[in-house]
Amino acid sequence: MDRTPEPELMDAAAQADAYAAADFATSDAELVAAFLARFGEGLAGPVVDLGCGPGNIALRVARARPDLAVVGVDGAEAMLAVARSRAAALRNATFVRATLPSAALPAAAFGAVVSNSLLHHLHDPVASLWRTVLRVARPGAPVYVADLRRPPTPAAARAIVERYAAAEPEALRADFLASLHAAFEPDEIRAQLAAAGLAGWEVAAVGDRHVQVTGRLPA
Repeated sequence: MDRTPEPELMDAAAQADAYAAADFATSDAELVAAFLARFGEGLAGPVVDLGCGPGNIALRVARARPDLAVVGVDGAEAMLAVARSRAAALRNATFVRATLPSAALPAAAFGAVVSNSLLHHLHDPVASLWRTVLRVARPGAPVYVADLRRPPTPAAARAIVERYAAAEPEALRADFLASLHAAFEPDEIRAQLAAAGLAGWEVAAVGDRHVQVTGRLPA
């Protein structure tokens, strides 16, 4: 099916509360475990989480690696308010408001980049995400990006929502369906990477609804 873009920002308080209350614990834990298994040895901070939302991934990385500073970045203040409240007891996690691309983020400042469920929100992913990664990460920095993968048909998208979100509030189900319609296919992501000068990074389909992008910046 053709891609249907959705709004770049989820800045309503109700959306932030819904995502904060939703149970993403299993998938979030798997993502952080995969990131650290792949790049954890010799990992240098700060680690930046682009599109951090309510802080799920950034806080898990901060707790797993208290030796590293973790910076969460998001354009939605409602999401950041949730993240900051959750981070009150953590000294190594901070959160910054910025809409990508943003000159407010320092150049070559981060030792690693992680991002979850941001890519499908972006209207110009080459400029907003991939060139931001090139600008803010240090040479040789590892990058781990995870997102939804667009199903082949609207019926397949609805089936995924029923399979994984049948018990969630209707607002969250509607957002999930819209996100599946807005997600990119692996070949589209490969084209984005090539346009940004990052051809050769690994783009892998994961399960029935996700895609994973991994690579390192040129040294």
